[in-house]
Amino acid sequence: MTSNEIIMEELEEIKKELIAKHKALGMESSGNWIDSLETQKTELGGVLLGAKYTEQLVYGRNPGKSPPIKAIEQWIFQKGIRATGEMISLSSLAFLIARSIAKNGTKYYQKGGTDLVDSVITPQRIQKILDRVSVFNTSLFVGEVTQTLKALGQE
Repeated sequence: MTSNEIIMEELEEIKKELIAKHKALGMESSGNWIDSLETQKTELGGVLLGAKYTEQLVYGRNPGKSPPIKAIEQWIFQKGIRATGEMISLSSLAFLIARSIAKNGTKYYQKGGTDLVDSVITPQRIQKILDRVSVFNTSLFVGEVTQTLKALGQE
């Protein structure tokens, strides 16, 4: 197994664990975030890509600018949320939620964020990956030096 293969294997495992944590935190509604996670090979190993709004899932959305109404309408629909009391349209409910987020931030922001990423990509995890790659590269180096020495001895 090459160091690039080790890295890709580790990224796939991280991806699986991020999906499990996302579900455990009750964040899943549309499945779009899960579908956005993608591992890609690179020249030096690999990368794990995901939706831009991962930042909001980790830190929450701070007060200020109102979030897009259409995205909130989709979220309301996918979560199956219904207004209580008076009859209110989907767009009106989305507007009220967006206004509340603009004023107060999201619940993740108010609670200081989530451990969606930090619980999966830990310093220990990073060290484990570095150790696996280092052992592979050390073994490869020792093998090449041994072959070179044998070749020199045969001359």
